[in-house]
Amino acid sequence: MAYADTLPKQRPFGSTNRPDAWWLQPLAVFLGFSAFIIYSTWAAFQGVGDMHNHTCSYWYGGNGANYLSPFYSPEFWGTSPHAIFGSILPAWWPSWAPFSPAFLILWIPGGFRFTCYYYRGAYYKAFWADPINCAVGEPRKKFLGEKSFPLIIQNVHRYFFYLAALFIILLGHDAWKGMWFTDALTGKQHFGIGVGTVILTLNTVFLAMYTFGCHSLRHLVGGFLDSKSKAPSCAKTYNCVSCLNQKHMMWAWISLFGVGLTDVYIRLCATGKISDFVFFILK
Repeated sequence: MAYADTLPKQRPFGSTNRPDAWWLQPLAVFLGFSAFIIYSTWAAFQGVGDMHNHTCSYWYGGNGANYLSPFYSPEFWGTSPHAIFGSILPAWWPSWAPFSPAFLILWIPGGFRFTCYYYRGAYYKAFWADPINCAVGEPRKKFLGEKSFPLIIQNVHRYFFYLAALFIILLGHDAWKGMWFTDALTGKQHFGIGVGTVILTLNTVFLAMYTFGCHSLRHLVGGFLDSKSKAPSCAKTYNCVSCLNQKHMMWAWISLFGVGLTDVYIRLCATGKISDFVFFILK
């Protein structure tokens, strides 16, 4: 029996029969991503000026507080008390290159998000229009897949997960340190809660929800098994991760803007634009 060639011709870019506002979602994603990329890049470069002027716009110590921006944690070299190796740059850093503490660490959470399975689908549509949405014409005639450059680098996502999980521990430690306020007279530390403490804690929780709902973690804890019933502990862990994974998109967006807003708050406090409100300090 002969079959006629009934395959439709490729639609011109943007052509579709969809009656809905199909462009709204990719536009919102494009604007959201762009806003975060622009702000985080600007915030990272503020550390360059801090190193030159021996100031610190990413750490707040007013009223004895101890708030460090997540864009700068961990801080290896910098001008805040959190700097592990002080403010003198290592000899291996080129003298002609600008330096910000954020340059050394932002590539890790950035790489984790860039290679995330959810974000791939989101920015493929919003930035590469591949496709711009379902049943809408694409700007290219063929798709090379993730076996060629540059998409082949997406395969490193599982390795970025290990580093991102470590960051949750470090940010949790920063939130804990933000719960201790130093008395200006005695130098003793007292437990307390301020607005910055709450923001740092929520930021860590949101990032943990996003990170520990990762598809790579699902595979790591039980997805590789043919029959999870033979490993009850793996099955329980897998189900827990799957529960977070069901809201992976929601946690991705909440944590993305949460980490940005945390930097905004600490920066505004550090530059004297606003004052941190302290709910209580136990003495």
